Amino acid sequence: MVSKVTNVTASQQTALKGIVRNSSYVIPGLYDLSTEDTNWVLTSSFIIFTMQTGFGMLESGCVSIKNEVNIMMKNVIDIVLGGFTYWLFGYGMSYGRGALSNPFIALGDFLLDPPVDDPLMGQIFAAFLFQLSFATTATTIVSGAMAERCNFKAYCLFSLLNTIIYCIPSGWVWGEHGFLNNLGAVDIAGSGPVHLIGGTAAFASAAMLGPRLGRYADGYDPLPLGNPVNACMGLFVLWWGWLAFNSGSTYGVSGAKWQYAARAAVMTMMGSFGGGIISTIYSLWRHDGRLDIIDLINGVLGSLVSITAGCFLYRAWEALIIGLIGALLCVLAMPVFDRMGVDDPVGASAVHGVCGIWGVIAVGLFADNPIPLDTTKGRSGLFKGGGWYLLGIQTLSALCLTCWGICSTFLLLYIVNKIIPIRMDPNEELLGADLMEHRIRHSQIGLSRAISALAPLKVDLNEVAGVQPIGLNPGHEKSLAQLRAADDKLQQWQSYLEQMGPSVPKPHHNNNDDFILRSEYKSPTKRRSSIGNVFSRKSKTVHINTQPPANINEDGGYYKPSNKELPIISNKDMMNNKDKDTNFAWLD
Repeated sequence: MVSKVTNVTASQQTALKGIVRNSSYVIPGLYDLSTEDTNWVLTSSFIIFTMQTGFGMLESGCVSIKNEVNIMMKNVIDIVLGGFTYWLFGYGMSYGRGALSNPFIALGDFLLDPPVDDPLMGQIFAAFLFQLSFATTATTIVSGAMAERCNFKAYCLFSLLNTIIYCIPSGWVWGEHGFLNNLGAVDIAGSGPVHLIGGTAAFASAAMLGPRLGRYADGYDPLPLGNPVNACMGLFVLWWGWLAFNSGSTYGVSGAKWQYAARAAVMTMMGSFGGGIISTIYSLWRHDGRLDIIDLINGVLGSLVSITAGCFLYRAWEALIIGLIGALLCVLAMPVFDRMGVDDPVGASAVHGVCGIWGVIAVGLFADNPIPLDTTKGRSGLFKGGGWYLLGIQTLSALCLTCWGICSTFLLLYIVNKIIPIRMDPNEELLGADLMEHRIRHSQIGLSRAISALAPLKVDLNEVAGVQPIGLNPGHEKSLAQLRAADDKLQQWQSYLEQMGPSVPKPHHNNNDDFILRSEYKSPTKRRSSIGNVFSRKSKTVHINTQPPANINEDGGYYKPSNKELPIISNKDMMNNKDKDTNFAWLD
């Protein structure tokens, strides 16, 4: 007989339909999703994953051209390896329901794969995908801070294990076992677990790697961007993804959730408006009327990070102020970190670290009680008459997350460095990670000059010296070079004819479409000349013979040299015989 389940929500009744449970069973909040909630969570997850495109474009735009592909590959690795380890153990360490779970770490639900007869299969998969999108975002924040001097293989190992740095503190804040959650910490969309953890990890990584070669040789001013347009496009993609990041964190649209999802989206935009305004004013003031691109980009991103923790707990004017303060803290922190010798090419330490701290603390000041949701457990911020408790818990949360992010990253990189050196070889750094790690050669970036400069140091560059530049078709370039070489030889032959005067035979054309020579000489001339060439293409069998006259018949008749008498384009002029293009008929 099926027992009747009481004291559950409609979504729980749907999940439990047809399943024998006792009346005390309660679905974990993480899986309390109705059909419409699941649809909302899945859709938000898909959009959040597009933020990886934004991160990749922003980071590749901020670094030098010779490292732009490498930074994109790191973003791919973050999803592939970081996502794999999050499924392997990261999700279980954040939200596992095992008997050994404790306030510090959850244990259980490793290698997540609920069977088809599990009534919560859909909710579990939806929850996992949503949390996976957050985990990969936190991981990829670090890649920009390590750009242009990190060993790619070492980064792959770091990305594989970096899940540990994220998943444990996310459990503190969002897991039912977490000590910060049980104390009443509030973080709707991840200013703390995602951005603060990612930002502090970025700071520790940049500090441990040290600055790029010559970074501060000419002062502390920012280096030129490799591709400013890419950086701006990355901002727009991140802006788009942030709307799903924040409004999707209502974790559904059932009941009153849809109202707060709409509020979260609008407050997210309001915060970015405030950040964009203040960063524009600051940049114009600091640079004598000129707008610095990276100030504006990071100012907007810093405001988005700041609004994330309490995205639907604020009024519009409060969101403006929070975004404004966050952006100002960001643009002020970036030069401070540079003066500390922490070389962060994309400013991730300031954007996600400093603004993450402010975002967590801002909840304790401005938060409303979002009736009827229990997001704040009935508490309000200090400025809303809620007292000091929520502010104290938020401050404690920021402190715990900051300490964890810095210390755990230093420890992890120390271990990785013992296995694979995390810093690139200086010579490889000068040549660029694209060439040295991925065999991608960019043109017009001074690479040949760098190779020449390193040659006296006896650096083995045989493997990279012959790498073809990207953006070119080597086969086409080789064919064009052959055409140019043939044309040069033809010009030499014409010049020779002009120098010899009217007695030199002129080229004629016979019925076989071959160019031949009519000579007026009565005696043989020089067998071969240093100038001359033959170029032939098999299409109607046309031969252009540019060899000066040789072995002319004694009777002054027509003379057609054999192939053995005609020179080919030498290795010095063009290419080795073994590299001959099959699209062309060469005369040997």
